[in-house]
Amino acid sequence: MRGAGFDKLKLLADVVYEPWIDQEPLKIYDGPGLAERLKALGADIAVVEADFVSGPVFDLPLRAIAATRGDPNNVDVEAATAAGIPVLRTPGRNADAVAELAVGLLLAVVRRILPADRDVRELEVFRRGTIPYQRFRGWELAGRRAAIIGYGAVGRALHWRLAGLGMDVVLYDPYVEAAGHDLRAAVRDADVVTLHAAVTPETVGFFGPEQFSWMRPGSVFLNTARAKLHDMAALVEALEPGRLSGAGLDHFEGEMLPAGHPLLSMPNVVLSPHIGGATTDTEARGAQTVADDLEALMAGKVPDNVVNPQVLRQSR
Repeated sequence: MRGAGFDKLKLLADVVYEPWIDQEPLKIYDGPGLAERLKALGADIAVVEADFVSGPVFDLPLRAIAATRGDPNNVDVEAATAAGIPVLRTPGRNADAVAELAVGLLLAVVRRILPADRDVRELEVFRRGTIPYQRFRGWELAGRRAAIIGYGAVGRALHWRLAGLGMDVVLYDPYVEAAGHDLRAAVRDADVVTLHAAVTPETVGFFGPEQFSWMRPGSVFLNTARAKLHDMAALVEALEPGRLSGAGLDHFEGEMLPAGHPLLSMPNVVLSPHIGGATTDTEARGAQTVADDLEALMAGKVPDNVVNPQVLRQSR
């Protein structure tokens, strides 16, 4: 946490700050460990990002739990609700960061930036007697079509960025009135397909062999949302014969690929290890959202981003 929101939080409460992100090796509490630490501190508000909030945590007299995540899936919300503890979240805190990474991955793929960088570093600009113009011809984004699949905070943040680069943007989200509701229609004419849906029972693996078969030959696939959304084997199958021109991914199961995975040897694929939201701005935005909502809660108001508002109604 950082920035004006963190300063505000320190005015609202006595803050004990233990940033998990600065720990080497990584230190993330499970439910019992977090409960023990909170009890030792005498804390009545817990703000977490990656720690698991479960079990004995809800035996403590907490006034609130805040998770600096859009989806507080590390918090047992049902148990918190049963204990009468409001749970706060920070939707959209990393939307700009993830959208910008998606643009970065896209440019890296279509302009072959990584293999070009490698050739310069390896003193192989004229590799095999060729010139870079022969090896690294790509295509321009302006005038091309992008399909944004999932039109939440990240999808909206990416929309205007791609439009600003001159792309024609089509949208698919069955839960957003302003977006299209025909996935095949969105995908089939797109030069770029980029996933930004939430992981739910109906979206796990929803982009599989059939959906990849709809993609235009030579198009690019991006996923900066979650690995569970697409079928990895189907993606490899679409890339291996060169039917897709490339892919950019920021997520994998366990955030890494196993040794020997086909994607690791594909020069037309750009891979990053879940760093979409890794910006100082994301941290500042999350801190501000938490501070604003805690201020509202302390004033007896309903915070903007409370996951279980029913506990506030019950307490009145």
